[in-house]
Amino acid sequence: MSGFFDLTGRAAVVTGAGRGIGRGIAEALAGAGARVLLAGRTEAILAETAAAIGPDAGIFRADVAVEADVVALRDAALARFGRIDILVNNAGINPIWRTIEKTSLADFRAILDVNLTGTFLCCKYLGAAMAAAGSGAIVNMSSVAGHVGLTRSVPYCASKGGVEMLTKALAVEWATRGVRVNCLAPGYVDTDLTSGLLHHETLSKPFLDHTPMGRFGAPGDIAGAALFLASDAAAYMTGHSLVVDGGWTAH
Repeated sequence: MSGFFDLTGRAAVVTGAGRGIGRGIAEALAGAGARVLLAGRTEAILAETAAAIGPDAGIFRADVAVEADVVALRDAALARFGRIDILVNNAGINPIWRTIEKTSLADFRAILDVNLTGTFLCCKYLGAAMAAAGSGAIVNMSSVAGHVGLTRSVPYCASKGGVEMLTKALAVEWATRGVRVNCLAPGYVDTDLTSGLLHHETLSKPFLDHTPMGRFGAPGDIAGAALFLASDAAAYMTGHSLVVDGGWTAH
């Protein structure tokens, strides 16, 4: 590849990179020439993805909600690459679909710990290394749930709304230090983690009916947008939330 989207020689860290959207993004960055470190909680899944990408992909087991793991991830990335040029904070969970009355405090905290606190920690440690070096691009994974309210999803919406504002605040803070910070907000994407809902005989219909393009997203749809935000094609963009949802939020 050449031009705006050429990432040859750049060093990227992608969290939640073993499958689904994270794997798609890691493959896209590697396809554009980046060296990629795949981070996640399950080493076997990371290894499978790394093998599919090739020798420029490394793996590191880390839970982004654990501060010591994130510090170790930063150190591993710097040891492997000497720098970090791209950080994609993709790790996230949404394990429940319940009314707030049936949502426990433990449920709420668990979702915020990964989705919001994990993003904070990765920006604090890996992003700070980029700011110290004077350049870099951070892509934080948000969701349409960071833009509109969804039923039975209070913790998830709260976590993604927090990611949106964390991104804006950090974009302002680091704009003069060469680090761009943007959000990527997918709609409903067909992955292993969402297949139970999106292929459900009755539950999936309202979601599909609300999507003007008439289909659910694929990991590649999100990967292309992530590649754009990470590349020089988005050199004058920071603090932005790029919604990729097939038109979900258009009405």
